[in-house]
Amino acid sequence: MTGSHPPVTVPERQVPVPGTLSAPAQAVIAMGNPLTPKPWPPLDDREAVQAFIAERDAMIPQGSAGPMVASCYGTADTGVQCETERIELDNVGVYQAVPEGIAADDRRVYLVIHGAWISGGGELARTGAAMTAGALGARTWAVDYRMPPFHPFPTPLDDCLTAYRALLEKHRPEEIIIGGMSGGANLTVATILRARDEGLPLPAAAVVNTPPIDLTKAGDTHHTNEGLDISYSADELEIVFQLYTNGHDRRDPYVSPLFGDFAKGFPPTILTTGTRDFLLSDTVRLHRKLLTAGVPAELHVWEGAPHFMFLGMAPEDHERAAQVRQFCERQWGGAA
Repeated sequence: MTGSHPPVTVPERQVPVPGTLSAPAQAVIAMGNPLTPKPWPPLDDREAVQAFIAERDAMIPQGSAGPMVASCYGTADTGVQCETERIELDNVGVYQAVPEGIAADDRRVYLVIHGAWISGGGELARTGAAMTAGALGARTWAVDYRMPPFHPFPTPLDDCLTAYRALLEKHRPEEIIIGGMSGGANLTVATILRARDEGLPLPAAAVVNTPPIDLTKAGDTHHTNEGLDISYSADELEIVFQLYTNGHDRRDPYVSPLFGDFAKGFPPTILTTGTRDFLLSDTVRLHRKLLTAGVPAELHVWEGAPHFMFLGMAPEDHERAAQVRQFCERQWGGAA
C-alpha cells in the first residue's frame, strides 16, 4: 500500500557500517545476506517448495545452529544448562526446557513461538526452548507448530492456541507469558487476540520481537530499509507471506494483527526492533496502537540492528535478552 503522492527519489549512495556498534555486530552487518539468491519453484508445487526450503536450510554453514536459533527465537545463548523433553498435545508437539537451578515450585512459564514460519521447528525447537529458558531463567515451552507449505494459515495459529490452552490447564494466566520473534511475534499477538476472542484469559504479558504485524506491507521501512536489512529481500519476504497466507485476506486481524481491536483487552507488551530492521515500521505502528488502546507497552530500538539483530553473537543480542528478562520478571511479579 502506498500513498497518492509521487515517491521520493533517493540518490544512490553508500551506507557505512556504524562504528558505534560492537565489533561482532559490525561483522554481522558487513557479511551481508549469507544465503545465495536462488529462484523458488512454483508455490503451488508443495513438495518442490518443501524440498527447496530444506535445501536452503542446509546451505547454512555447519556449526550455525546457535545463530540460526537466535534468529528464529529472538534470544542469545547464555550457556545455562537445561533439561528438555518433548510433550505431545493435540496434533502438535512442544519442547519443554527447564533451566538448571530453577526451584521445583517455580510456577512461571514462557510460551515461545519461533519465527520464519517456514523454518525453525523440529530439533531447532528443542534448542530454541533451551536457549530461551536459559536466558529467561524460567520454564519454557517452544511450540513446534506445523508449517507451510503443507500447513499454511490458520494451522500454525491453531497449534499455538492449542499450546496456550494446554498451559492454562495447569497454570494460572498470570504465570504465563507468550513471546516470539518475527513470524513468531505475529503469532504471539494473533494467539492472544484469538484466545481473548474465544473467552480465554489473557496471559501476564507479551514479548514481541520485530513482528510482521501488517502483511499488506504498508510500513515505511519496507522501502527505506530495503537493501540495508540483510535478512530478507523484498521478493523473498513476499514469497514467505504468500506461503503463510495461502490466499487468505491479509487484513484479517489473525493474519495481520495490527488490524485487531486491542481496546478489548491485551496484556503489557515489550517490543524490540533495530534501525536497519525492515519491520521497524511494523513494530513502531503496533507500539502506537497499543498505547492508543491504553495497553502498557515499551519499545526498545537497537542501533544498526537488522531484522534478526546480530545472530546472537554480539553484546547487543545479550543486552536485548537481558531487557526481555527484566520485563518478564516484572510482569510475573509474585508468580514464582
